[in-house]
Amino acid sequence: MAGQLYLCATPIGNLEDITLRVLRILKEADLIAAEDTRNTVKLLNHFGIRTPMTSYHEHNKVEKARELTERMLGGISVALVTDAGTPAISDPGEELVRQCYEAGVPVTSLPGPAACVTALTVSGLPTRRFCFEAFLPSDKKERKSVLAELEQETRTIIVYEAPHHLAATLEELYEHLGDRRISVCKELTKAFEQVFRTTLSEAAARFREETPRGEQVLVIEGKSREQIRKEQSAAWESLSVEEHVRLYEEQGMDRKEAMRMAARDRGVSRRDVYQALLR
Repeated sequence: MAGQLYLCATPIGNLEDITLRVLRILKEADLIAAEDTRNTVKLLNHFGIRTPMTSYHEHNKVEKARELTERMLGGISVALVTDAGTPAISDPGEELVRQCYEAGVPVTSLPGPAACVTALTVSGLPTRRFCFEAFLPSDKKERKSVLAELEQETRTIIVYEAPHHLAATLEELYEHLGDRRISVCKELTKAFEQVFRTTLSEAAARFREETPRGEQVLVIEGKSREQIRKEQSAAWESLSVEEHVRLYEEQGMDRKEAMRMAARDRGVSRRDVYQALLR
C-alpha cells in the first residue's frame, strides 16, 4: 500500500457494525493512529488484528499530524480511528486530514457508524434537513452566540453532551429555544439502547432528578417557518406603515422599492401601503 491516509469508521457500540473493508484496511495498513490505544486494542484483539498502533489525540494532534504526514510522504499507509464512530467528525482527525491535503498525501474515507446520523434516524424528527453542532462551546461568550443562532434554526439540530453536563445544557436549550420536541439518545446500537422522545421542558425536568450515564445525543426539532413568520409579522405590526417604509429608505432603497418591501412584510398590497401613507 502506497503512502495514504485511511479514515476508518469503527463501531459506536455493537462490534458487528464494522465493515469488511475497514477490517481489511486495519490489517493491511502499516500503522493505526488511534485516539485512545487502550480502547482500540480491544477492537483489534476481537478481530485478531496485529497492526502496530500509535497514539493520536486532541493534545498532540498538531505535532503528531506533522510526524504522520511526513511518514506517509515516505510511503507508509496510516489507518486513522477514533474511539467510536467516524474519524474527523468532531474529532482531532480533522487536523490530520488538513495537513495531509496541504502536503499532497491522498486521503480516503471508509464509511461506517456515526452517532449523529444514527440518532437522527431513530429520533422520529424530520431528517431531510439537519445541522450538527457536536458539543456546544465551553467558552461562555461563544456558547451564548451559538445558542442565539440556534434560536432561529429551522433544521433539525443534533448536539452531543456528556452526562454530567446534560441537565444544565437541557435547561439552556429550553431557555433559548422554547419547548420544542427532542429525542435524547444513549447507548446507541447497544443492548440497552434508549431513545427518550419528549419535549425540552420535560427532558429538563427529568434530568434534574435523574443522573444519566454515558454520552448523550440530543436531536432537537427545528423552529417552524410558520412560527418565524408569525414573529416577523408581529414585529412589523409594532411599526406604523410610515416607520416601516422609512426603515427601508434608510437602508438606501428608493420610495417605490421601500413600499414594495413593506407591503411584502405586512402581507398586504403596495396600494394598501400607499393609501396608508396618504392618510
